[in-house]
Amino acid sequence: MTETYRPRRSVLYIPGSNDKALAKIASLACDAIIIDLEDAVAPADKVAAREKLAGILGGRPKWRCEMIVRVNALSSEWGLDDVLAAAKVEADGILLPKVVRPRDILEAGDVLDDNFAPDTVKIWAMIETPKALLNIGAIAELGRDPASRLACFVSGTNDLIKETGILATPDRRYLMPWLMQMVLAARAGGLDILDGVTNDFRDLDALARECAEAAAMGFDGKSLIHPAQIEAANRAFAPSPEAVAAARAVKEAFALAENAGKGVIALNGKMVERLHLAQAEKLLAKAAAIGA
Repeated sequence: MTETYRPRRSVLYIPGSNDKALAKIASLACDAIIIDLEDAVAPADKVAAREKLAGILGGRPKWRCEMIVRVNALSSEWGLDDVLAAAKVEADGILLPKVVRPRDILEAGDVLDDNFAPDTVKIWAMIETPKALLNIGAIAELGRDPASRLACFVSGTNDLIKETGILATPDRRYLMPWLMQMVLAARAGGLDILDGVTNDFRDLDALARECAEAAAMGFDGKSLIHPAQIEAANRAFAPSPEAVAAARAVKEAFALAENAGKGVIALNGKMVERLHLAQAEKLLAKAAAIGA
């Protein structure tokens, strides 16, 4: 593993205008927080919400979780100042809404570079429009260039439903093809990918079902709208004890002297290749990072 694994199992949106919710950040067990300056903040409150960033992130002790700021679009009257404020306090990343083309990522990266934001300030991209899905391969390709800062896709399922007019069903049957397309593009670009939100935060059974489905589809985690959803997401996207034990067995088998240099070995009656070793090492790194 060339990089330290950063778990993103549970990523909670918190409105930048909600002082009560912001005050609870340090007590939350999620892997990342998204301080939302966009959809969750009324136009009249956007400047005040942005000004809170300095108090939340400026000179802060290192939070256990990643701290991301969802900015308004650069084309809006607030977007540029949002990005500059997030860069000034050295947020772990900015989440760009309504990304539709690679140029959207590059323009945000130019703003960060021109204002000497450290390389640790990454870019996350909302995939929430039909045009974004049509261009997703080209957008994801930027993930292979560290200079782009692109690190993560976030699926905006509510906006996709609105923009396309598909029926929102409990099993998400009409969203599934697009969700899988996002996963495929993210992996091609070496990016993390987060599932969209579950709107009814009181229905924890529905949340658990969506988390299990998303984990099976290859998502790294889920975006959330309420702290009550954190535990289910953390559980669903963590390696099971059985998976950890199996991964450890693969790693130990390849480490045996008699298997040195071999591309394929037999383990418990099954053929195991070095690609399985790479998968095992990634899973063990994930388990170690979250203490599983």
